[in-house]
Amino acid sequence: MSPPANTHLAYTPPDGGWGWAVVFGAFISIGFSYAFPKAIAIFFKEIQDFFGTSYSEIAWVSSIMLATTYGGGPISSILVNRFGSRPVVIFGGLLCGIGMISAAFCTSILQLYICVGVISGFGLALNLQPSVIIIGKYFLKRRPIANGLAMAGSPVMLSTLAPLNQFLFDNFGWRGSFFILGAILLNCCVAGALFRPIGMAADPVQKQTVKQAEKTVKEQPNNSSVEMVPPRAVSLLSGTEEEEEDKDCCEKFNKYLDFSLFKHRGFLIYLIGNVLMFLGFFAPIVFLAPYAKHLGIDEYSAAFLLSILAIVDMIARPTTGIIANSKWVRPKIQYFFSFSIAFNGACHLLCPLATGYTGLVIYSVFFGLAFGMVCAMLFETLMDLVGAARFTSAVGLVTIVECCTILLGPPIGGTLIDTFGDYKYMFIKCGAVMVLAGTFLFIMNYYNYRMLAKEERERKATEETMKDNKHIRTETEDGNIWAKEKMQDGPEVEPLTDEKEGLKKEVNGKSEV
Repeated sequence: MSPPANTHLAYTPPDGGWGWAVVFGAFISIGFSYAFPKAIAIFFKEIQDFFGTSYSEIAWVSSIMLATTYGGGPISSILVNRFGSRPVVIFGGLLCGIGMISAAFCTSILQLYICVGVISGFGLALNLQPSVIIIGKYFLKRRPIANGLAMAGSPVMLSTLAPLNQFLFDNFGWRGSFFILGAILLNCCVAGALFRPIGMAADPVQKQTVKQAEKTVKEQPNNSSVEMVPPRAVSLLSGTEEEEEDKDCCEKFNKYLDFSLFKHRGFLIYLIGNVLMFLGFFAPIVFLAPYAKHLGIDEYSAAFLLSILAIVDMIARPTTGIIANSKWVRPKIQYFFSFSIAFNGACHLLCPLATGYTGLVIYSVFFGLAFGMVCAMLFETLMDLVGAARFTSAVGLVTIVECCTILLGPPIGGTLIDTFGDYKYMFIKCGAVMVLAGTFLFIMNYYNYRMLAKEERERKATEETMKDNKHIRTETEDGNIWAKEKMQDGPEVEPLTDEKEGLKKEVNGKSEV
């Protein structure tokens, strides 16, 4: 089994300390991002009556909001790479608050599409990705636990916003409720303020040095002035100018959003599996309460099924993070994620067998468990594949692709219900799709691990061969050097034989005469 992807970071994540404050901020931001589009559905009936629109027209408010939240992933990733997580989340919180406060004064459904769907939806997009990214910068060994705790914000916010929205609706109507919710969403700015930057602290200093060098060169263009500029600053300046000249527009864009990830085998496996999964991921939540009412269960008991699901989900996410961080599961976390998806699908396949309230309660418990397991590892498995350095771009690319199936899943389920007049076909469809996705991920991750192990063995064999060749080459070079030195010193002096000794004496004798 190959180890998780290398982080390629220039520092060691602290795995604690201020990181837990970052987890708390991510808990708030992620909770609002996932729960808010579902929680505002409680106001749709009065808004529908106020504007005289159909249910499909009012449903587009949530659809546009979800599409903007997921579709804004690449833009959010680019902004995080450029400015960091803290200013992006703060700006996103401002957009959320402005959008909802503006929606309180809307006079048409189209204005609601813009204020709630586009403005607030994009603000939630600027909260979601940076919150996930910053956790990967603060945590490495405890990252699954941190991700599980942060992801627990979604069920906590959902179970909190549902009764809160009902209370606001009963006392202030939908306009007053939107105004108050806009103020509440401004707390995302507080959460973003907790995202203290970490890591490469030398870059701003280098940039400042380069700017000072540019200013000095411009103000004093003579040769003596250039000598006053520090040599390191001049080298940085020249290197920066050369790099800027070499880079074209595509390269600069690829710097913020790494499209080379589409050549990454593990990333492609993850992307295909998740696209299949999201076709059946959200539809059962949307149709659970209507299915209970279809079976003759009262409204309050039907709504309580969602509360049961959220409570179990709330417990399952951090628990899954702890299990995924164990030494037995961490090296095989991709298999654990595949099992969670298949387990989720199995729950949906068995749901039509529940014909009473007790059966639906049992289904809600297991559904909440499976849903929490998937959500807790959704981003952890992606970071395990691509590493923390490329995770920002990976999240942006994944969310823009997934938003299509997220929007298509519930309408396809509704079409099956309208066609057959029964909810069981919708649950069977969702279950079959998720079992297929889990099986696909399990098989392909096994293949990916085998290929990674093979590539690692080949790399080690290549390194050993290079070392052997280098050793042989060194011995040959040493031999050649010794031969050259021998030739330069001349031939060895042979000892004189008796004949040569006699000739030498004769010569010496003649010389003496």
